[in-house]
Formats: sequence, C-alpha cells, structure tokens
Amino acid sequence: MTRKSTSALAPRLRRREVVSVLLADRGGILVIAGLGAPAWDVTAAGDHPLNFPMWGAMGGAAMLGLGLALAQPTRRVLVVTGDGEMLMGLGSLSTIGVSRVSNLAIVVLDNESYGETGQQASATGHSVSLAGVARECGIVDSSAPTTIEEVRALRDRIHAKDRCVFAQVKIDPEKLPLVLPPRDSSYLKHRFRLALLGDSALHD
Repeated sequence: MTRKSTSALAPRLRRREVVSVLLADRGGILVIAGLGAPAWDVTAAGDHPLNFPMWGAMGGAAMLGLGLALAQPTRRVLVVTGDGEMLMGLGSLSTIGVSRVSNLAIVVLDNESYGETGQQASATGHSVSLAGVARECGIVDSSAPTTIEEVRALRDRIHAKDRCVFAQVKIDPEKLPLVLPPRDSSYLKHRFRLALLGDSALHD
C-alpha cells in the first residue's frame, strides 16, 4: 500500500516523550502496554510491577484494559497501544462505549504504520480517525492531542478517574532502541497480581 498520509503536515510528537509525560507521577495507575513499540515505550519510562506488557497478543490491549477496569473499579487503568493494534481490535471500542466504564483510559500512539511487520501504512494515514470512531462508540472524552501541553492536560484527565478517556496521538514514525520488559509471561502475571492484590494474590 502506498503511503498517502492525510496528516503529513500535522505536528508529530516523540513517542517516548509522550509516554514519559503520561506516566510521570503515575501513583497507582494500572498500565496495559500494547504489543511491540508501546511496550518498549512504557518500559523506557520505567519498569514497574503495575505494568502489564502484551507479548504476542495483538488486538487485545483495550479489552484487557476493560476487564481490569471492571474488576478494579476504584483504580485507574491506562492502556497505551499503537494504531495497528487498535485497528485490529476496533470492535472493542463499541463494547467499551456501552459499558459506561469510568476508570479506563486508552492512549493510541499513532505513527500510521504497522511498525512490527515492516512499516506498512495503516488506515490511520488514510483518513481513518480512531478518536472519531471512539467518540461515535460512546466514549465522549475522545481527543487527538497535538502538543505536549495537551498531553499534560490529558494526563490530568486520566488521573481524575471520573470518565472513560480515549486519545489518538500522532507520533513521529521513528525507530528507537528497544527497551524490553521481562519476557517471562508467568513472571509478569504474578508480579502484577501481587502488586495489585497484595499477599491475597498468593492464595488465589
């Protein structure tokens, strides 16, 4: 597919700067990191026991975030994922919208490409607005920040925990050194459960 980006002149942010701003002073936010580069970005901002990076599960980040938000209604859940991963799980936005969950936030780092498979152009470079889809699915607070100041304002809304939040952030399609989270899925699961549930996780 030939790239004909509809947003070639729009400002682009640096992906790791965006993620660092979102996770600054994170407190007890539970973070689901989508497959590939978003997981590297979250890890680059600081590995944390309340991070759950997705290994080999493309398309499932938003729904995993929804399940966690429903199970932990007093905790804010943040999903950080990419445009390719979100496009694969596009139907999840309708489920999230009708759920009326108020403690889930989804931030899509949109470089308009499938970075894990060779930088093929994704649909977001051809007029598809994920923020628009999310809004039509009932996620009223759906936005497309274009400046770091707007990302900081987004972080404040995420911390508020009073609404479902969706944001599509256009980022530079840069290739960065990998900062990998632990690869052991069992370890990641048990680490996350222990950090979230405390000693009771050891007995369930």
